[in-house]
Amino acid sequence: MDGVVSYQRFPKIKIREVKDDYLKFELRETDASMANALRRVMISEVPTIAIDLVEIEVNSSVLNDEFIAHRLGLIPLTSDRAMSMRFSRDCDACDGDGQCEYCSVEFQLSVRCDQDQTLDVTSQDLISLDPSVVPVDVAARSSSTGFDATENRGIIIVKLRRGQELRLRAIARKGIGKDHAKWSPAATVTFMYEPDIHINEDMMESLSLEDKRNWIESSPTKVFDIDPSTHQVVVVDPEAYTYDDEVIKKAEAMGKPGLVEIYAKETDFIFTVESTGAIKSSQLVLNAIQVLKQKLDAVRLTEDTEEADEQFGELGAHMRGG
Repeated sequence: MDGVVSYQRFPKIKIREVKDDYLKFELRETDASMANALRRVMISEVPTIAIDLVEIEVNSSVLNDEFIAHRLGLIPLTSDRAMSMRFSRDCDACDGDGQCEYCSVEFQLSVRCDQDQTLDVTSQDLISLDPSVVPVDVAARSSSTGFDATENRGIIIVKLRRGQELRLRAIARKGIGKDHAKWSPAATVTFMYEPDIHINEDMMESLSLEDKRNWIESSPTKVFDIDPSTHQVVVVDPEAYTYDDEVIKKAEAMGKPGLVEIYAKETDFIFTVESTGAIKSSQLVLNAIQVLKQKLDAVRLTEDTEEADEQFGELGAHMRGG
């Protein structure tokens, strides 16, 4: 079809650095709406498992019941199963009391202090009835790849003195960060536009070495440097630029406007993803893409349904008119 403008894009992803809890990647040939949608889905719509119901049997600690329940909810749990689990509100196999393999996982905790020394109750005291869903630090300890057991004693829930006791049952359920932050799998997700930096070489050569150094040092981050052999100013790390305009202001103050031009590439983004450990950072991105796809499919389905309703409405009116 001539004259039809297509807005369809085919984004590309390039992985730069990947660890279990950290991922840096480039997202190219798309726009800010897609980048921000991906970021927000990662933070608030990728499901994880977290403690949601706590039945306290005995609590003689210094913290009251709801305080302990809140602290239990914030302990990150391994959530590789979360995408395939049901939300408890949608589960027709149970009544939400926790004894259901499809939508919940039960934990038990029973600790009593019988010595003079203060006893720490930690995430390691939470006993899961499902070995695939355990506190993240317990999973790291069991895999023990470079894990320092002396430094990490677990996530402290409460401290007990002699005679104090804590006994409870907890139910973990699937949820999303939009409902409560305890279900968010992301510690932080950020993206920035990739900078496009152009130095006016002729104007730069008219500066003395001292002026070049002063101009480079005006940047709060190390974006530029001087080549020791040619004494030319070179861009060493464009991504260190924080869009602060300090080098542009410095150039103007030196009477050299246009010495450097810096643009944001509005189709290219650099993402940094940090996971809480509930799921791996790489899996977090993949799950976010899947969730985003499901949401777009739902929108498309709604549009198709509305279009069909309109067509049937016109047909019904025509038949009534006939």
